[in-house]
Amino acid sequence: MNTKCTICPKGCELAPGETGDCRVRKNIKGRIECITYGHPCAIQIDPIEKKPLYHVLPGSSVLSIGTAGCNLHCKQCQNASISQSVYISPENISPLKIAEQAIAHKTPAIAYTYTEPLVSYEFTLDCCIAAHDRNIKNLLVTAAFINPEPLRKISAFIDAANVDLKSFSDDFYRKICGARLHPILKAMKIMKECGVFLEITNLLIPTLNDSEEETKLLSEWIVHNLGAYTPLHLSRFFPQNQLQHLPPTPSETILRARDIAIQAGLKFVYVGNMQDGAGESTWCPECGTCLIKRKGFQISAVRISDGKCPECGSKIYGIWN
Repeated sequence: MNTKCTICPKGCELAPGETGDCRVRKNIKGRIECITYGHPCAIQIDPIEKKPLYHVLPGSSVLSIGTAGCNLHCKQCQNASISQSVYISPENISPLKIAEQAIAHKTPAIAYTYTEPLVSYEFTLDCCIAAHDRNIKNLLVTAAFINPEPLRKISAFIDAANVDLKSFSDDFYRKICGARLHPILKAMKIMKECGVFLEITNLLIPTLNDSEEETKLLSEWIVHNLGAYTPLHLSRFFPQNQLQHLPPTPSETILRARDIAIQAGLKFVYVGNMQDGAGESTWCPECGTCLIKRKGFQISAVRISDGKCPECGSKIYGIWN
C-alpha cells in the first residue's frame, strides 16, 4: 500500500519500492526509510567560515559530512552531482563513529552540509544526538524545506544553522528550485523559537533574484521575524549547473545589496564569493570596532572577549566559546 512521507512539505505518497522526490526516502514494506542512512558521500575537515558561519567559533575547524539527495532541484546548485543523485557509499558508518571522528580530529563541531541533510533525516538526527551526548556542537547547513514536527524534534540537538534562503519570491522557488517559500520562512521562525543560532545566506543571481526591492523585503523580514542581529551573507553567483548562460553577479550589486540590508536594520551583513575587507569582517554595531578581520576563509584577528566588544562592552550576538 502507499505510504506518505512526512518529513517535508512535498508529502510524497509512495508505493512499495518507490522513492520520493528527494531520491533517498523509500517505501520499504509500507515504511518510509532513509536509504542513505550510514552512507555519507563526503566526510572532511573544513573551516567553519566555509559553511558560512561567521558568528560561531570563529577560526575553528569542523567535521563536515554530507549524504546524497535533496528535496529541492535548484538550477544554480553547485553540488548537483551529489544532491541530484543517489550515491550510496559502500562504507557504512554509524552516528557514534561520526562523533568519534570529530573527537579524534579535535573538532568542536560537526556540520551537516554539502547537500540537504534533512532528507537523510534519521541519520542526521542520530548523528546529532551522538554528538550532543559527547559535548560536540551540531551545525546544520540547510535549505530548511521541512515540516514543523520533525524540525522541532531535531532542533533540540542543533546549536547553529545556516539557512540558504534562495529568494524572497515564491515564484523563484517554484520555477528555479521546485519548492515554495512559505514553509521555509516558517521553518526559520521555528528554529529561532527552539533556540537554534541562525545565520542566513542569499545567493544573488543576475535577473532572477538580485533586485534592490527583493533585497530590501528579504532584509526587513529577517529584522522583524528573526532579529536585527541575525547575520546575513549576500553571496556572489558564478555560472554553473543549469544557469551557465547567466553572467557572474557584479561586485557592485553585492556591495549595493549590503548597503540596502544595513539600511533595513540588519547589524551584521557579509559578502560572499568575493573579497572585500569591510564586507568580510565583523564590526561592532555600536562603536564600529573591527572585531574579526577576515580574508576569504582566513582570520587574522579576533577581538571578542567573553562575547563582548573590547572597546565599548557591547554584547556581540554569536556562539564564541
